[in-house]
Amino acid sequence: MTAAHHNATIVRTQLKIGLEIHVELATRTKMFTRVANAAHPSNFDAEPNSLVDPVVAALPGVLPVMNRRAVEMSIMVGLALNCSIARYSKWDRKNYYYPDLPKGYQISQYDLPLCGDGAIDIPTAQETKRIGIIRAHLEEDTGKLGHELPGGRHYAGSLVDLNRAGTPLLEIVTAPDFDSADDVVTFARELRNICRFLGVTEGIMQKGHMRFEPNVNVIIETSDGHHIATPIVEVKNLNSFKAVKGAIEFEERRQIDEWMKTGKVMGRGAKSTRGWDDVNLVTVLQREKEDAHDYRYFPDPDLVPVVVDSSWLESIRSGLPELPIQRKRRYMEDYNLPPKDAQSLVEERDVAFLLDEATRLAVLAGGFASEPDAGYAIGKLLLNNISKRANELNRAIDELGLSARQVSEIAIIKEKGEIAAQQVDPLLVALTERPDQSVGARETAERLGLIQVRDEGQLDAWCAAAIEAQPQAAADLAAGKEAAIGRLVGHVMKLSGGKVDAKSVQQKLRERVGRS
Repeated sequence: MTAAHHNATIVRTQLKIGLEIHVELATRTKMFTRVANAAHPSNFDAEPNSLVDPVVAALPGVLPVMNRRAVEMSIMVGLALNCSIARYSKWDRKNYYYPDLPKGYQISQYDLPLCGDGAIDIPTAQETKRIGIIRAHLEEDTGKLGHELPGGRHYAGSLVDLNRAGTPLLEIVTAPDFDSADDVVTFARELRNICRFLGVTEGIMQKGHMRFEPNVNVIIETSDGHHIATPIVEVKNLNSFKAVKGAIEFEERRQIDEWMKTGKVMGRGAKSTRGWDDVNLVTVLQREKEDAHDYRYFPDPDLVPVVVDSSWLESIRSGLPELPIQRKRRYMEDYNLPPKDAQSLVEERDVAFLLDEATRLAVLAGGFASEPDAGYAIGKLLLNNISKRANELNRAIDELGLSARQVSEIAIIKEKGEIAAQQVDPLLVALTERPDQSVGARETAERLGLIQVRDEGQLDAWCAAAIEAQPQAAADLAAGKEAAIGRLVGHVMKLSGGKVDAKSVQQKLRERVGRS
């Protein structure tokens, strides 16, 4: 049915989206050779074509050898996504010719993937939504093509960098369970967080550690009762959440307009791949999409199958850390943190680890009545003061150089009233200007004169001086006008240099004007 063949109008449309995710695993070496892996943090800035050996370059006579750690990392992700782990899987050759694929084929997994049949729940505006995981298979990455020389000079052609070639690459394929761009982004963020908590990738999207490829089409319901599916489009290699959202929303509009003009619907040979133009915010046709038979898959004769026995699987399972979803729930239930705060604290792995270790140390030091009290106070300290300092320096919290011991000490001296709330920021400035984790936070506060005055006589004198200097405010407070206490407290803080506890000041002022 085409737009030209009937006069029916569009009643409603519904997006249908599946997602393919490519995760570069941060092993020390590549997937089928011992040469250093470009996705490992120690090799991020390697010179082009410096991480290449005869296997990567596909020289005659070389043979691949499987990276066991890459298989373990993939199983970890599969377990986190509630997948079944295949006890037997194999390697296949996926044949296609491209300048950054030296062998002329990619070693991948076709009909027997390592992980499959999983699902995770994501939060949506109204409720949680279950997203099915069809499969997660392991393969090797390709190289990269560039079109500029170093320094931005234009080059009339393409330059090949094989540093990325052979990097262990986990491809995760979801069911087409998404019906909005926002839900895809929510899932993408959650998956990135899971992979980072597992330690299988650094997850720096600008470096290509995770690349997202939505498969998008639209179901169109017409006024005459027909349901039409537009051809599926795969948008390739998106490396930001903004691009994921923008590409899907553009494709929804484009596909509806295309159907209105041409009437083209889903069918054999109708798939295509498109790229995302970040400047013009449009997708651009790259090629008609290949079907599986076009790749001429066949088992790789040089690699033995992967056999995962029970003891190996259980050793991997036992090493799984607490994942973000469970950690968020624990922060809400055990520390009484609001959902928004708990979510913020699990956004970055190192921040969550810092919270847990600082809480443990604060409890051991006897600085709080209970672990929930310590966890709540330190969570708020991280989200408020420490996050503010990180923003001032344009750094991540884990880049400030603060130790868990220093964070716990700040929380303790604040809890005990030894330092005023307004003095926490100056203390953090001192601790992060020249980070030294061997220096104590209390020691630094004492050196800077930030420890509060506990002398009752001195506090009484300052309150008396404030009342004398602000007689109207004192009279208003005595008459029950609580707002007036702010001027008096401010005067005491000025006299003391901020070295007194505001609650103690308020109590003393009320006593002196007869409002205790």
